[in-house]
Amino acid sequence: MTGFEALMFHLIVRHLLLQQQTNSLTDLVFDAEMGWTFCIIWFLYVSVSECGPLPDSEPLMYGEVQSPQYPQPYPPNLQQQWDLSVPEGYQIRLSFTHLDIEASAGCHYDALTVLYDDKVLEKFCGNENSADGHHPGTEPIVSPGNRLTLIFHTDGSNPERHQNLGFSAQYQAIDIDECSLPEPADGSGPLCSQICLNTLGSYLCSCHHGFELRSDQRTCLLSCSGGIFDEPEGHLFSPGYPDPPPNAVSCQYIIAVESGFTVSLNFTDNFHIESVDTEQGPNCLYHWLQVTIPDKEPMKLCGRKSPGLIETNSNTVTLEYHTDSDGQSSGWSLDYNTHRVKCPFPGNVAKGRVTPTLTEYLYRDYIFVRCDQGYKLMTEGKEIKSFSTMCQSNGQWHLPLPECHITDCGEPKPLLNGGVTFLSGFQNQYGSVVQYYCNEPFYSLLGGITANFTCDADRRWRSNNEIVISPTCIPVCGQPTAVIPAYQRIIGGSEAPENTIPWQVLLSVDGQRAGGMVIADHWIMTAAHVLVHEGNVAPKESVRAYMGLTNVRTLLSSPLFAASVHVHPEYNNPNGVNYNNDIALIKLPNPITFNSSVMPICLPTEGVTYVTGMMGLVSGFGLTEERKQRILTNKLKYVQLPVVEQETCSNSITMVRRRRNNVPSLTNNMFCAGVPEGGKDSCQGDSGGPFAMADEEGRFWAAGIVSWGVDCGRQGTYGVYTTVTSYLDWITKTMQEN
Repeated sequence: MTGFEALMFHLIVRHLLLQQQTNSLTDLVFDAEMGWTFCIIWFLYVSVSECGPLPDSEPLMYGEVQSPQYPQPYPPNLQQQWDLSVPEGYQIRLSFTHLDIEASAGCHYDALTVLYDDKVLEKFCGNENSADGHHPGTEPIVSPGNRLTLIFHTDGSNPERHQNLGFSAQYQAIDIDECSLPEPADGSGPLCSQICLNTLGSYLCSCHHGFELRSDQRTCLLSCSGGIFDEPEGHLFSPGYPDPPPNAVSCQYIIAVESGFTVSLNFTDNFHIESVDTEQGPNCLYHWLQVTIPDKEPMKLCGRKSPGLIETNSNTVTLEYHTDSDGQSSGWSLDYNTHRVKCPFPGNVAKGRVTPTLTEYLYRDYIFVRCDQGYKLMTEGKEIKSFSTMCQSNGQWHLPLPECHITDCGEPKPLLNGGVTFLSGFQNQYGSVVQYYCNEPFYSLLGGITANFTCDADRRWRSNNEIVISPTCIPVCGQPTAVIPAYQRIIGGSEAPENTIPWQVLLSVDGQRAGGMVIADHWIMTAAHVLVHEGNVAPKESVRAYMGLTNVRTLLSSPLFAASVHVHPEYNNPNGVNYNNDIALIKLPNPITFNSSVMPICLPTEGVTYVTGMMGLVSGFGLTEERKQRILTNKLKYVQLPVVEQETCSNSITMVRRRRNNVPSLTNNMFCAGVPEGGKDSCQGDSGGPFAMADEEGRFWAAGIVSWGVDCGRQGTYGVYTTVTSYLDWITKTMQEN
């Protein structure tokens, strides 16, 4: 019993059980094609008894065959047979993995014979290297059908019995391609009259359009059941074409392809549908082919003239063919194919381009829009990164084309202590050029290079000069907008005109007056002893700085506070006799915006030297002499003093020490300035103030810091100043790290 037969058997038994019959009954079931019978007996329960021959169990699909005692030598006087079988519709492929049988001419003594239906296919003996005999090699043996017989015969003498091992073979079922077999010799015709389809273990027959399979499952009968054709192209013809159909027909064919495609019908020239001739042309009274296209009037075709090519412009067409039993029509034949729906030309985009450029645009075609450099894609008032649209099945683009608008870089980045002006362009748009400038004469562009920037395609302001990455305004130092007409002494000296010493700072530390100088937009330089009292650094909260005006009363109305105080780490003067490293820095919390009244003094350049006799400008709000009395001035005073030779200054200090104790020492980090006759000097309250020198270009630089002296302006003594050049590294490091 095959698997199918077993399935049917169990279904029948299950059905009978469900009926719950109570009477005794016996049915005989017979299948003429399958060739088996069985009977079914049931009472209150169902039992099956054999009434006829039942088929054996299903044949195996593969297996193995070996000679007796393999892989040991086979015995003599042997006659053994194997009958191999696989299911119907399959062949047997036999492959030898080893064969070693006594070799003889014609395999007369020992042999393995392969037969199919008693017909000898092969006879084998020997081994791969023997001269006599017949060895199968590596090629498999394929049976003509689903059966194969193997007979192994050995005689009584075997001179090599201890060496000949016999054989080992494997077999498996392989599918028979029934459709490629030659027609049977009995003249019964091909397996299938029209189309044969091979399947595993069997085959199926099918028919061309207009025919249907008969009950014998082999031959085809003329049919007119029509159908739906959804392939992109095909061939249709009337039943029996090019011969008239044997009977009246009424057929319907529907061509329905995917939306987005249109169908074209191309009739062949051999066209004949019976018609009645009238003055207006052929009249399709009894026979016709009607072509129906949605939303259009149906067309009835008949006569002998082929309609030729019909463009339906639709994805659905219905063909209805009708003839009666009278008259004759040979029929028609056509090829149909499909074309994609066309979309209109998309047009152009100003300042952009549409790609690809085609002669026509069809369903599922995509187009892309890219803007020219410096322009952006815009649709419905919004910017989009990219744009594409597809030709739809209705022949319209699914999105309208966008617009290309010029890009802009936004407002140029503002420049601290400077500004920006437009050289060309409009509203920061692509290609606009701007120029940065600094607020002169108080600031200048870093590097001194003109800073022009252009709005580029990436919407960034890009410098026209590779050196200028980001414009920066740096303060102009040591160049006051007003010049002092003449120099006077501080002790009894003249008042400084406004804007002539714009770096001057008045300091108040715990209420004590001192001086300082602006060296950067956050930094004031002064003397260390101004900020240190009895070995303790004054807290930042006790420090006030005033700058910008020359009158103390006006200055005091706008103090600046300290963010931090930095005294030179090696300053150590507990007893007031060691002013070495007398330098300190004060950092402000907010940057100063420089103008005519507030401007930094330049720091000295590396390697600058102090030449005896060089004139320096000393300024401050310290003690001054009026009517032979020393009082604190409320006006900024100034005096011009020359640098004194170091040995001369040292000698003067030695002379003072002979008369007085606790006089400080002169070190290499100090220099002296003044005149031997006295009367011109800095004094108390000026400490920390500047000793300014002018270079060849007229720029003032901080040469010294008012530090200490013996009796202000006394004959034979000089003022002592901290040498700023000794501390350039410390100044730079402190400002960078804080």
